[in-house]
Amino acid sequence: MWTDRSGSGDGRTYHRRVRVTRAVPAPPWDIAVPTRPGRLPGVTMAGFSDRADTLVEVEVEVVPHPAVMVIIDLGERPLVVDDGSGRQQRGSVAAGLAPPHGARGSGQAGSFACLQVRLSPVTASALLGAAPGLSGTMAALDDLWGREAELLRERLRAAPTWDDRFAIAEAALTRRRGAGRAVDPEVAHCWRRMTASRGQVRVEQLAAETGWSRKRLWHRFRAQIGLSPKRAAQLIRFDHAAHRLAAGHSAALVAAESGYADQSHLHRDTLTFTGTTPATVAAAPFLAVDDVAWPV
Repeated sequence: MWTDRSGSGDGRTYHRRVRVTRAVPAPPWDIAVPTRPGRLPGVTMAGFSDRADTLVEVEVEVVPHPAVMVIIDLGERPLVVDDGSGRQQRGSVAAGLAPPHGARGSGQAGSFACLQVRLSPVTASALLGAAPGLSGTMAALDDLWGREAELLRERLRAAPTWDDRFAIAEAALTRRRGAGRAVDPEVAHCWRRMTASRGQVRVEQLAAETGWSRKRLWHRFRAQIGLSPKRAAQLIRFDHAAHRLAAGHSAALVAAESGYADQSHLHRDTLTFTGTTPATVAAAPFLAVDDVAWPV
């Protein structure tokens, strides 16, 4: 259930819609998703723009998730992205797995708009053409794609509908297939097994399935995905737990369901990935709309 709430700020009146069953207010942006299934495996997209009644700067703190994120800035004023370690990028960026604590993006009220692409790390290096965004760091899209990034941004801004924008972005990514090196089939298999098990699969088992030694798997996986197999599995498990927390389930129940030894174990993993507590993660605005922007 949703309801309208009013307030004031800077002498002006504003309205926002909130879900009354939760304490988390509705984020101040509209979400667009493709109306047709995408044709590229491991690629999902969503569009974000601030609402007409938004009078405050849009700021979103990143909750780590198991995907490489490309944010294409479409607003009138540049999007500012802080990678959590004091470095900022303006405009379009590619952000890697498990960014530092405090990574966030912000846009000016009345001008915020972006197209966000989530890439499976198995797909990301081949499409991006380079791997600097795969290991918890951040890179300007212009640095990765050169002039092509600006041309794509101009076409997206000129497109009349979000469906047109999604089609343009998918065509651009399709043209880039093969720009970088594909991951080994064994690495792709391990990633699929990790996601299917929600991070609850042992590295020794994966090594046995691939026919590789544990050492070889560790080395190849880390080189191509950007995280060690153990860290990647922890991230996938945390992502599942974070969504359960955001859905309103208790930390104790989430810990039991997600394969943690106990609630303290969940707390430690949450602190590791976000620097905050499970209660803080449960209230993250971006997670509140994740099932809308990124439906399974």
